[in-house]
Amino acid sequence: MRPSVIADLFPVVGFLNQEKKKKLEDILQITIQTPSIFEQALIHRSYLQVLFSPQAQQPLQRAYSNERLEFLGDAILSYITAEFLFYMRADFLMGELTKMRSWLVNKKSLAYCARQLRLHECMMLSGSARQSLESGNDSMLADVLEAIIAAIYLDSGHTAATNFVVTIVLGKLFQEAALVSDSNYKSILLEYAQANSFGNPKYHTVHESGPDHVKEFVVQVLLDERIVGTGQGRSKKDAEQIAAKAALELLKVALPTDGE
Repeated sequence: MRPSVIADLFPVVGFLNQEKKKKLEDILQITIQTPSIFEQALIHRSYLQVLFSPQAQQPLQRAYSNERLEFLGDAILSYITAEFLFYMRADFLMGELTKMRSWLVNKKSLAYCARQLRLHECMMLSGSARQSLESGNDSMLADVLEAIIAAIYLDSGHTAATNFVVTIVLGKLFQEAALVSDSNYKSILLEYAQANSFGNPKYHTVHESGPDHVKEFVVQVLLDERIVGTGQGRSKKDAEQIAAKAALELLKVALPTDGE
């Protein structure tokens, strides 16, 4: 990218000094050429209020959160993962490739990888968002990893991004066999329901509580208009998975063990 484009899209914030830059390079195993791109990748939207506060030591005119980089990184990650699986799992059919890719690029997997890389130590967050992260809200970790992937791509190109995704991200996830093979209980319940002519399971959110950054959801799953499971989680998706698992246990459906 031209310097003028970089300056326009990635204004310098200044927190990624030489010491922090070196720490991030060691974590990611890369060389950072344009620090401002990585500064943006580490800025959660909650931190903008800190940067623009009149009380800030050096109030900024422009700064952006990592959401746009997250958008780009999500697409890059999906493409690289799909290409990797296409060549490395030649014995898999399309459905199996799709399922494995979903295991690898879902929020839970990415958050696990981001935490293993200690990216939470580098993120710029507001105080309340930091508390949310420490309380187990991992979606921010998944988002920052996607933003970092985009930053590597923009700063060093496709080959560097591919090396990072395959070697670091997928490498860590394949080592964590239990996480990679983590059962999709909703899919198992759906297959069971269709095989036994129950129709599709229905999920209903019956309760949600708490502020936006630490919400709790309670979800029930119905099969043939009968409540068969209830789950509680920090997102509707997590609560639905827990409800589906409870339903499978009630129905005495055999569940795969970790690593199977």
